[in-house]
Amino acid sequence: MRVLFVALIGAFLSTSATAQVTDATRTANAELAQSLNWADVEDEDFAQRGFIAGWDQPQIRTADGRVAWDFTAYNFLTPDVSETVNPSLWRQARLLARAGLFQVSDRVYQVRGFDISNMTIVVGDTGLIVIDPLTTREPAAAALALARRTIGDRPVIAVIYTHSHADHFGGVAGVVDAADVTAGRVQIIAPEGFMEHAVTENVIAGNAMSRRAQYQFGVGLPAGPEGQMTSGIGLRISTGNISLIPPTRTIARTGEMLTIDGVRIEFQVTPETEAPSEMNFFFPDLGVLCLSENANASMHNILTPRGALVRDAKAWADYLTESLRLYGDRTQIMVTSHAWPRFGNDRVRDFISAHRDAYKYLHDQTVRLMNSGYTDREISEQVRLPDALARRWFNRGYYGTMMHNSRAVYQRYMGWYDANPANLYPLAPEEEGARFVRAMGGEANVLAEGQRAFNEGDYRWAARVLNQLIFANPNNRDARTLLANTHRQMAYQAESAIWRNMYLVAARELESGPPQTPGGVTQSAALVAATPTSYILDLLAVRLNPERLGTRRYAFNLVFPERNESFGVTIANGVLVHESGVTVADAPTITAPRAAFLQAMATQSMRQAVLSGSIRITGNRRSLEGLGEVFDTPDPNFAIVTP
Repeated sequence: MRVLFVALIGAFLSTSATAQVTDATRTANAELAQSLNWADVEDEDFAQRGFIAGWDQPQIRTADGRVAWDFTAYNFLTPDVSETVNPSLWRQARLLARAGLFQVSDRVYQVRGFDISNMTIVVGDTGLIVIDPLTTREPAAAALALARRTIGDRPVIAVIYTHSHADHFGGVAGVVDAADVTAGRVQIIAPEGFMEHAVTENVIAGNAMSRRAQYQFGVGLPAGPEGQMTSGIGLRISTGNISLIPPTRTIARTGEMLTIDGVRIEFQVTPETEAPSEMNFFFPDLGVLCLSENANASMHNILTPRGALVRDAKAWADYLTESLRLYGDRTQIMVTSHAWPRFGNDRVRDFISAHRDAYKYLHDQTVRLMNSGYTDREISEQVRLPDALARRWFNRGYYGTMMHNSRAVYQRYMGWYDANPANLYPLAPEEEGARFVRAMGGEANVLAEGQRAFNEGDYRWAARVLNQLIFANPNNRDARTLLANTHRQMAYQAESAIWRNMYLVAARELESGPPQTPGGVTQSAALVAATPTSYILDLLAVRLNPERLGTRRYAFNLVFPERNESFGVTIANGVLVHESGVTVADAPTITAPRAAFLQAMATQSMRQAVLSGSIRITGNRRSLEGLGEVFDTPDPNFAIVTP
């Protein structure tokens, strides 16, 4: 093992790359490499155990020819570590890139490396149970087709969604037909609250989250030693077509049991952990435990950089404790929604215990320091896992990090304000930047300080200094170039795949500007159809522009006959208020299929829709004039690293 360690370090130090890497980055990565627990090769065994076959084509394409998944993207991952990549992250990427069909046990299979997430398949008496059908339908269909080459052309008789994130349900139309679900031939099983959270978690702040997700997942970055190096818990998100078939049965309490096609399943509900709606489950006759995304080959995020509600680190740890108590003695194999399984009762128990301890330590020590008066930024510099936990590969920060997670725990309890009145009423970034530059004696001095910090390898300070200059003067090309180079060095040092992604996307946009093509997430028809109308009206409310509205007031009734829905809506004083089943007296009524109304509001084509007959208005039409003009259409490519 010592020979392997030396070989890895030697390869790391000698590998050349076309991008310029500073001596500070080389030194930081070499020192990190020497601190890693290379003697622990358990993951190397688990990640390849049971391999059967890979996909026989280099790409998976959609019906219109788009590439939904490219199996060749990570072919660059050789044993030699590139100097532009943190050596720990390089190791993680190589393990995640092992793609294909794997046999987990006699009746359990996994398809990995077809998406950011895994598809797990359990063979029943007559058919198949599919767990987490990936993000999009084309890779999901290919994954199932690959599995059937080995286990036979059995029908899918049930699909289990482990939780309410799209990478665990979006490919469902690739493995089952909605008509078979409607006819009762296929069950769809999910935790209680699944539909609400699956379609609404990102609705209100969806535009901002989608833009920030471009940074988190490195959207547009090519995979490679100078680009995207996975997402830490999986390769990347597939780009096929998202689908959604609502559950036919939900699991509401821990201890519920089902028998599906001869396969017994015991459920554990784990709300407000990695997702608002999530569950673990155990196959008692198979000795297989599924811990969903509550356990991973990396520290996870308590608060995702893309944005979301803060998760509960204490509940997360407590549910893992419960899992250990309920299933630990009976489990021989553990599977999860990302990465590889764990084999052997002792290894599974060891993993759950050590992974649980990492989240428990994170929570408890953050709160201890918080109660001692430390702020989130101060805590994030102090809270580090003890060596016994930090040396475990699955507790390292390939996705979430202790630094960000400790700040998330602080935010959950205390909010953004650190109690220092100097931070109660801060200046806006542009104004603060201008004053910072003035206080330092002008742009040349600030740029010189940034260059000095860069030359010394003090990249955290260089980034802060140069960011102030750019927000004071975004047209300073020298500052933008130097900050882009600074971000690249920080990316090359980052152990977290998503930190690396964020630094590299920032560098690209400093040099080239935000994307010019239409961005954001294009919602599938299935997701839009599943979104409750009340949430869509909430989204309309947060797009109301009070300056455009001025002193105007609107009141109208909405009727969607095909959904048997009606709403009373008023717009005044800069707010939109809606109530279901309420009629606003003496107000016009808009009657239409919901899709037609949404299309008219999105494109400001209400008049044309009325003239065409797709929308009918009774009552005083004139009172609705100008209604479509008072709503914003947010820019999906708004600036982030510039004002």
